Amino acid sequence: MRKLIRAGLQMPFFSLPTVAAEGIFEHTASIAQCADQEGFDALFVMDHFFQLPFLGGPTEPMLEGYSLLSALAARTRSVRLGTLVTGVTYRNPALLAKTITTLDIISGGRAIAGLGAAWYEEEHEAFGFDFPSTAERFELLENTVDIVEAMFKGETDVSGPVASISGAHNVPAPLSQHGPPILIGGAGERRTLPLAARRADASNFNCTIGEAPQRLEVLKDYLNAEDRDRDELNVTLLCSVVTADTDSDAEEKFRAMAAERGMDPGMLDNPEVRSVFLDRMMVGGIDKVGAQMNSLCGPDGLDGIIAMLPADASDPTGPTLLAKVFRSAGLMD
Repeated sequence: MRKLIRAGLQMPFFSLPTVAAEGIFEHTASIAQCADQEGFDALFVMDHFFQLPFLGGPTEPMLEGYSLLSALAARTRSVRLGTLVTGVTYRNPALLAKTITTLDIISGGRAIAGLGAAWYEEEHEAFGFDFPSTAERFELLENTVDIVEAMFKGETDVSGPVASISGAHNVPAPLSQHGPPILIGGAGERRTLPLAARRADASNFNCTIGEAPQRLEVLKDYLNAEDRDRDELNVTLLCSVVTADTDSDAEEKFRAMAAERGMDPGMLDNPEVRSVFLDRMMVGGIDKVGAQMNSLCGPDGLDGIIAMLPADASDPTGPTLLAKVFRSAGLMD
């Protein structure tokens, strides 16, 4: 399971200045096809209905995740596909199981079931979804894992504290043996990591780069408590990557990206400001970023990285550049 995701790509942006609205899907598909051809293990989109506040907010373009993934499944051949991650408040658990099963069938067995407790309260209010307390959302998350797992295996009845199914036939069954792998997103030490240790095939951290090793040690302790082997769980970190052939070219790209977002690039010379970006972003030439990834991954570390390309979101060949980094890190053949 540790090799499930070593090199992953997250596509959170659909705000493309050079692409008209009617061309958004074809542009997105070209990026997915590039990632597929380069040999990425997995490709993810967000499960949101409008853009996140720090990426432009609700007036920016956003495509519904599973509709998009199903279309991308028909355009790709080997890369796994999933959301990073589905907020379980957005869909009835049985409907979600059916949706992911359909994605698995369309893709020929390449679906990943990414699940999380949800957090975007403004989006819930805008679209009319209930936003329960944190405790209730985590109870629903574990209950959803119960139902999704059961339906993947052909079981039809689950009685749960929040949601239940009775006679919920899931036909045809997923093509993936035992069903699509379940990925739990998040890095909370009190609820998310214990759940991942108990129930998941994969765990993706959304913490800072510096926090990842400590979170991994906590997760290992939970795995030991559950009598699960570390090899049973794939563990990745989500982060942004700004890279180029050389460190200087990457720095130039980094500063240009800051300027495009309305920031004075000179502020990046302030160590405190720069550290805010570098908490969740790897910046440098291919070899420098590859070395940083390599330092985080390995037999005693993370299994892989899921990267976003904020400075190259409009470039359909962006995955080719990122693939060079992953190969430098030893995460891609």
